[in-house]
Amino acid sequence: MRVLVTGASGYLGGAVAGELIRRGHDVRTLQRRPSRVDGALDVMGDVTDAARVRTAVAGMDAVVHLAAKVSLAGAPAEFDAVNVEGTRTLLDEARRAGVTRVVHVSSPSVAHAGTSLVGDGTGRADPDRARGDYARTKALGELLALESDAPGFAVVAIRPHLVWGPGDPQLVGRIVERARTRRLPVIGNGAALIDTTYIDNAVAAIVAALDRAKRVHGRAYVVTNGEPRPVGELLAGICRACGVPAPAWRVPASAARGAGAAVEALWRLRPGRDEPPMTRFLAEQLSTAHWFDQRRVREDLDWAPTITIDEGLARLAAWTAARN
Repeated sequence: MRVLVTGASGYLGGAVAGELIRRGHDVRTLQRRPSRVDGALDVMGDVTDAARVRTAVAGMDAVVHLAAKVSLAGAPAEFDAVNVEGTRTLLDEARRAGVTRVVHVSSPSVAHAGTSLVGDGTGRADPDRARGDYARTKALGELLALESDAPGFAVVAIRPHLVWGPGDPQLVGRIVERARTRRLPVIGNGAALIDTTYIDNAVAAIVAALDRAKRVHGRAYVVTNGEPRPVGELLAGICRACGVPAPAWRVPASAARGAGAAVEALWRLRPGRDEPPMTRFLAEQLSTAHWFDQRRVREDLDWAPTITIDEGLARLAAWTAARN
């Protein structure tokens, strides 16, 4: 197929574009800076720019939409412009261009109201209960995408949960940076079970959704490794793999949420250059269980993870060692 991948300069987007090329697809990308994906044709631009989107989708059979504003802080209008209106623009232009299938890459946070998720299925995106502007606008964007599903325009939403792996600047990069400077605590007792997704598994699930979009259209799926682990154990494993000290101090969950609320208020008054060190959403994510029933997604997509968490940590350690 001829596939447009938005957000291919990002960690997951670049990996998806690369895998599609390896599978023989003709890949075009749309993002604000070069994707650096060998074999892809870059269109430089923003999903909020209808003219650039129109150029990008022209002649495409399918779209994988990963472009988003991803942050723990920022002006609400910026999240709305990219995650909601940008998604609306992309869907409208894709439909006009004759695209027949769309994979909208979303987030489990769209259905997370701050309480534990224990073996849950894929709940409906709920912008009214979502925690923070990122989750709220991703929920609105997912609803737009699924509501646009129609005969001849098959749309499926994939929600990869906490994607990580070698070279990951988000989850792994932030853990390492904070652990190196002794600013990485365990929130609560560290026993909350959470699941994550190794990068290769997330990519394979997204590609499987693209392949099967006409069969599973109109649905949303949470994707994980299916290996819930205590959050303290997972943090320690990533730190060991990256050669930095594991968290050695703890913060009560209630104190972390309070600190997160204070930091959010400060960031609204005087935004920092980096991500805030704590938010209420982050405190909840690190202190409550969140893992999901994977039976339906594996059956519907004919997909299963091939890289375990332990193998992923070994690959992360080898990657780190090769660069030291």
